Amino acid sequence: MRALSDSAPRQGAYRIYFIGGATAVDLGWRESTLDADISTDDDRVLGEIQALKETLQLNVELVRPEDFVPALSGSSNRHLFIDTIGRVSYYHYDPYSQLFSKLVRGFRQDILDARRLLSEGLVEAKKFRSLVAGIPEAEYARHPNLSRKAVGDAIDEFMTQA
Repeated sequence: MRALSDSAPRQGAYRIYFIGGATAVDLGWRESTLDADISTDDDRVLGEIQALKETLQLNVELVRPEDFVPALSGSSNRHLFIDTIGRVSYYHYDPYSQLFSKLVRGFRQDILDARRLLSEGLVEAKKFRSLVAGIPEAEYARHPNLSRKAVGDAIDEFMTQA
């Protein structure tokens, strides 16, 4: 975070969002991640990201949950503040969106992280179900590899085991 903040342009204020493994490592759920998934509203803050990746020997992926699953209503209001260093403020991306993408992907580590999102109180199950139920059909059309039924089944299975 310090290295990225130090390399940020000197004018303006920026936001960077931690996602997936980056969130899990920052919250102390695991020691490392294969890649640090991040997102930003302004790509100018990432001007030195290639050099930082090499210097820190870190693989950084620029992704958001909405790249893989339909957007959940109100996600921009649920980011969790971490810290501000210089001109850059850091947040954990909306935990509800993170949970949704992890459940849809369904890898073992995703399910473990999903359980932590619930057990740590970052996501409330009833609200999560309501947000997913509120996804318009048009959003599923943008993700043709998903169906409302398959998503609902995956969530039901997870919630009965959680």
